[in-house]
Amino acid sequence: MKIEQIYTGCLAEAAYYIESNGEAAIIDPLREVGTYLKKAEKAGATIKYIFETHFHADFVSGHVDLAEKSGAEIIYGPTAKTEFKSHIAKDGEQFKIGNVTITALHTPGHTLESTTYLLTDENGKDHCIFSGDTLFIGDVGRPDLAQKGHLTMEDLAGMLYDSLNEKIKPLADDVIVYPAHGAGSACGKSMSKETFDTLGHQKEVNYALKAETKEQFIAEVTDGIMPPPQYFAKNAAINKGGVESIDEVYEKGLNALTPQQFEDTANQTGAIMLDTRDPQVFAKGFIPNSINIGLNGQFAPWVGALITDLQQPILLITDQGKEEETITRLTRVGYDSTIGYLDGGFERWTDAGKEIDTIESISAEAFEQAASDGEITALDVRKPGEYESEHLEFTLSRPLDFINDWTGEINPKSTYYIHCAGGYRSMIAASILKSRGVENVIDVAGGYGAIKNTGLKRTDFACPSKAMKV
Repeated sequence: MKIEQIYTGCLAEAAYYIESNGEAAIIDPLREVGTYLKKAEKAGATIKYIFETHFHADFVSGHVDLAEKSGAEIIYGPTAKTEFKSHIAKDGEQFKIGNVTITALHTPGHTLESTTYLLTDENGKDHCIFSGDTLFIGDVGRPDLAQKGHLTMEDLAGMLYDSLNEKIKPLADDVIVYPAHGAGSACGKSMSKETFDTLGHQKEVNYALKAETKEQFIAEVTDGIMPPPQYFAKNAAINKGGVESIDEVYEKGLNALTPQQFEDTANQTGAIMLDTRDPQVFAKGFIPNSINIGLNGQFAPWVGALITDLQQPILLITDQGKEEETITRLTRVGYDSTIGYLDGGFERWTDAGKEIDTIESISAEAFEQAASDGEITALDVRKPGEYESEHLEFTLSRPLDFINDWTGEINPKSTYYIHCAGGYRSMIAASILKSRGVENVIDVAGGYGAIKNTGLKRTDFACPSKAMKV
């Protein structure tokens, strides 16, 4: 028996490859399916099943493409309805993979079809669960995504309580928990950076598993949940209906353009020019009106949160050799309309003598001096929970997550200093404001982490475990 967790940091997502006696199964595959096919081919194994724990909202799954390329059967839990060929498992239904058995445990709450898959080894011993978004390490799935009709968030939280207490907590303490996400995912609010654990330890430390009553559980799980990113519902709909092969997306997007072709295409199509270089490199020179979302951070989730139209044409400016990786990461959240990239990168643009723009980026010490010299307007673009836990006394909370809501308050003739925690999000915000006509934006390099080393007055620290609701 082989179990491999395939963790993707950008999405904080875990897919799983299971293999036994020449047969394999994939759990919650990402959009690009080549990795799974190669693993099976190398092992001489046949992919028999593709198990989906639920209709994912935070990424587009590769289940349909993988099924077509491998001949595997797609399995969903009870109540799921798909627009493609799939097997809807009954609660307790078992599936054989070589010498191991997978049992579908219907665990609604995060969504109605949410299902945990219990793996029993060749000796009949319960070995692990693939818990999807039902149970995370340190948390449980948010219960607000599947609200509809008279079904409320509290109703779903109650279902989740029952699922955990009736299906998962009775399992042995040494059963390993393999969740679908880790810290950084918007599918929960206080996930651990660890990506697996024993169920017994989770019973001791996970606040949701320690709740003494259903009422207490509902209150704790529903407290302080931020609105889901706008792309969540769109990705869930895609996963129910299927999507074009990633091969077709590559064919369309890997279109090398000269600087003049790039400029003409941008003007003719209204495409967003997305610059994925490092924020500080971007600040020193970029194509006017381009947006910076660095590939070295949580790239795909921020694209999903900020670009509201999944069909929006996108032109890329990347470090050389990063074009395909960028397209791959865009497809993971449903952005399939990349129409080309700047061949040779930004250097080729400057070599052609094209116009460039810059954003001033200053040190925390220079920011301190500016604040001491007179009244300034400073925007803290961290999440509300981060701001609540500790912030500068004079900064305004303007979370990047909601920039499309608050840019209307911005005076394009004013000067704005912008910071986040470390400098990644502040440059995204600065580039968006610059593209919308706000000329005087100044980024604070190093963000709040660097600002804390200055003498600027801060609010009293509040424990993030109580304040941070991400």
